[in-house]
Amino acid sequence: MELSNAKAEQKYEKELNLKAISIANQRKGYLVLKRLLDIVFSLMGLIVLLPVFIVIAFLIKIEDQKGPVLFKQIRVGKNNEEFTMYKFRSMVSNAEDLLEGLLDKNETTGAMFKMRDDPRITKIGKFIRRTSLDELPQLLNVLKGEMSLVGPRPPLPREVEKYNDYHKQRLLAKPGCTGLWQVSGRSSIGFDEMVQLDLKYITKSNTFYDLCIILKTVKILFVSDDAY
Repeated sequence: MELSNAKAEQKYEKELNLKAISIANQRKGYLVLKRLLDIVFSLMGLIVLLPVFIVIAFLIKIEDQKGPVLFKQIRVGKNNEEFTMYKFRSMVSNAEDLLEGLLDKNETTGAMFKMRDDPRITKIGKFIRRTSLDELPQLLNVLKGEMSLVGPRPPLPREVEKYNDYHKQRLLAKPGCTGLWQVSGRSSIGFDEMVQLDLKYITKSNTFYDLCIILKTVKILFVSDDAY
C-alpha cells in the first residue's frame, strides 16, 4: 500500500505540480462567476434555512447548555491563509481537550483524525453530522469569501504542518463546503486519495463541474451514512 501511494504521488507530482499552479491562477472569468454564485447561493441559503438554524441551535442547547451553539475553529485556506470556520457544535464543549487521548484510535491515514464512534460526539451531534447539517454555518464563510461552495476540504494548521510540497498544492484553491472528496467516499477515503482528488478538482474545475458536485452532494445527504 505504501509503495502504491508513493508511485501515485510521483505520478501526480509530474503531471499536476506545474499544471495545478498554472490553472489555479488563471481562468479569471471562471473565478469571477464562481464568486458571484457563492454570494448569491450562500445568501439565499442563509435566508431560506434560517428556521433550520433556529431548530438545530435549540436542540444543541437542550442537550448541552454549557457550550456554545457554534463551533469556531481555525482552518487553513487558499495560499496558506488562516481563517475562522463555523460549524454547529456536534461535540461536548471540551472536545479539543479530549482529543489527545484519542489520537491512537485514529481510523484514517495521514494528517487527519477520524473516528467512527468518537465518544465526544453528542446525540444531536450524531444526527447533524450524519446529515451534514453541522456544516450549514459555513455558508457564512462562503459569504465572507473565506470559502467557496465547492473546493478542497479546509485543513487544520496542525495537519498542514505535516504536509510536504506535494500536499501543499491543495491549498492553491479556495476551500469549499463540499468537493470531489466529499462526493467520492468522504470518511472512507484516506488522506493520500483525498489529496489526489483535490488536485484533480483544481485542474478540471469549471462552473458545470461545480454544479455537478453540488447536485451529487445533495443526493448523498439523503442516501449516505458515510459521514462521521
